[in-house]
Amino acid sequence: MFDHKPHHLLPSAPSFSSGDVTPPSRVPTPLRQTPKSLRPYVYALMAFKHGRSFEAKPSTHRTRRLSQLATKEGPFAPALTTLYVGISAVFSNSHSAVVAVAIHDSVYLLDFSVKTVELEAALERGEDPVADYVIAELESYEHNNLSKFIGAGLPFELVKKSPKLCSRLWLELDIVPISILPESEGHETELKDRTFWSAKCVDEQADSMARKCIMHFGPSLAPLLQVGYRGVVEIDSGGRAHILTLDDFKSTCSQSTWNAMMHFVTELKKSKTKIAFFSSTPQGGGVALMRHALVRLAKVLDVDLNWYVPKPKPGVFRITKTIHNILQGVAKPDVRITAEEKQVLTDWIADNAKRYWLSSGGPLRPAEEGGADVIMIDDPQMPGLIPLIKSITPNRPVLYRSHIQIRSDLAMTEGSPQHDIWQFLWGNIQHADMFISHPIPSFVPSNVPRNKVAYLPATTDWLDGLNKDLNEWDQGYYGHLYNDQCHALRMTELKWPAKKYIIQVARFDPAKGIPDVIESYAEFRRLLAKHYPHIEAPQLVICGNGSVDDPDGTIVLDETFSLLETRFPHLLASISVMRLAPNDQLLNTLISASYAVLQLSTREGFEVKVSEAIHKGKPTIATNCGGIPLQVQHGKNGYLVEPGDWHAVAGHLLDLWTNGKLYEEMSNYAKHSVSDEVGTVGNALSWFYLANKWANGKGVQPNEKWVNDLAREEAAIPYEKGENRLPRII
Repeated sequence: MFDHKPHHLLPSAPSFSSGDVTPPSRVPTPLRQTPKSLRPYVYALMAFKHGRSFEAKPSTHRTRRLSQLATKEGPFAPALTTLYVGISAVFSNSHSAVVAVAIHDSVYLLDFSVKTVELEAALERGEDPVADYVIAELESYEHNNLSKFIGAGLPFELVKKSPKLCSRLWLELDIVPISILPESEGHETELKDRTFWSAKCVDEQADSMARKCIMHFGPSLAPLLQVGYRGVVEIDSGGRAHILTLDDFKSTCSQSTWNAMMHFVTELKKSKTKIAFFSSTPQGGGVALMRHALVRLAKVLDVDLNWYVPKPKPGVFRITKTIHNILQGVAKPDVRITAEEKQVLTDWIADNAKRYWLSSGGPLRPAEEGGADVIMIDDPQMPGLIPLIKSITPNRPVLYRSHIQIRSDLAMTEGSPQHDIWQFLWGNIQHADMFISHPIPSFVPSNVPRNKVAYLPATTDWLDGLNKDLNEWDQGYYGHLYNDQCHALRMTELKWPAKKYIIQVARFDPAKGIPDVIESYAEFRRLLAKHYPHIEAPQLVICGNGSVDDPDGTIVLDETFSLLETRFPHLLASISVMRLAPNDQLLNTLISASYAVLQLSTREGFEVKVSEAIHKGKPTIATNCGGIPLQVQHGKNGYLVEPGDWHAVAGHLLDLWTNGKLYEEMSNYAKHSVSDEVGTVGNALSWFYLANKWANGKGVQPNEKWVNDLAREEAAIPYEKGENRLPRII
């Protein structure tokens, strides 16, 4: 029944070991006269001589209903279908390419297209025809089929040949591009298996890329967070998501800031300096966002910088959050950290250090054994590392970065909970070579030697999911996502743009002033009804993400609901309160579509969300607290009020809501009033300067100067007239 001849005697059997591989489903006979490098291209041309267009047709009924819904209720109303896409291309030297695009849901292939794209040496002219074609094809498909692409898989070879494609997918269509080495993914590890990739025709390759791409996303449709060996944070899907290019980063800052940063990049690469950051969590808060952005830029620049986090341990984050609250002065007066809890924290850090970082090949081993040359320690969770590092390498620089407000007056008052905690932390921090604080002198306890103190603001990334410009289509998708979550909890949904809204985006934290937000809004509504009864009021949104190290969130959320239900039940239909799963673009959409932004913290570190809102042209009303006054120019891009002064907040809201000319002037000024110091490039400039100075043995005695000022001085690039710069004195 079966012919059991050896495979090499069977007719038309391709030789997989020689490289003369024939796509089994497309071309029965190899073109033996064609160079091997061109065979995939020729196979694709023969298989799709006339190309192939998408064939899927959307439901006319669904299209009509969703269009009517968008017209009636706004762009947040329609639900878009989430999809993934695979992209592949085969090239004929520099003349043309056959590009395939495969559309997938989470399970099945839905549609595909194939087209020959003419190149004609376009890359030499700085053009990228493949990127132009793919972007246009995907945007058209989204609109025609009422869908939203989440991720795109493409072979790494295509990333090199179409250098603008990945960043354009991210910045123009909000698609996360996942670059994949087909030969090293999945089970294709044997040589005989690897040849199947080149044997596949271009449409099969695109389909394969879509299927592999899907595996990089979790249930929330966000890329899966990758924490690798020894706790190294593998940002951007383990380095596979190439979302930004060097030119993209360069576009976010002035030439002076860029040149100053590159001065230190050159020095670090020349000396092969290794930099290691250590913080407590890989996601969830401002520190994690800053580190993701810094590592991303360092990788693009080829600077040797890595970021490590400890393995989480149940119960630890309740302790660290209580420490945070005590230092800020927002914990109840009788709350203290016991000796047993201090020991739990000490043992947690020591165990991670000995198991992962101090063992052979770890980042805390001496530099001559492959360890880091310069080490940065973030926040009060991690100082226990400092004496461990100094015990084996006393001369290796260790810099401590404090990201929170410390009630330094209480920290130096014997018998107070703050004094107890600070003495515990200072026992480790005192061994660090520098103490880097937010630029507020009162945040630094008086027993910290002033020659060790330097100032550095918190920062954000202008091109990450929180801040990049989103087109109207993508904003509609994320707005619907918010309303969908509201609907599930029977929470007030947004009616934007028919109803505008005011927003505060922050964790549900005791220090974020959420009760003052509600009081301010209630007073604003009373004033509006009294003086302008004919003007409709905006809605109020209070929302924020949860975090693995934020156990207070549920408590504060419940207190917020209790306040609304007992004192302001008449406003429940106008207020939307949501604790959201992490989704940067969702928060981006909510701020971008808002009318004005509040940040009414009672205690604060720097709170860079203020600059994020101002950068979007949103007049911001915020408290004169922490680093906020450094960002808000009173009466120009927003207003400053004293913590708890909700009467003043209500008055400013009334002015902005009823005076269109004032609002436009403030909004236009805000867009151009943010300093490079709060962006990723400005942040990298400061850290690269410090790493370079300490790695070359010179070190830094900052004497309470701003790191950015020291870096610009060292690079011999002074500030230019009119250059935006944070105030040096509050």
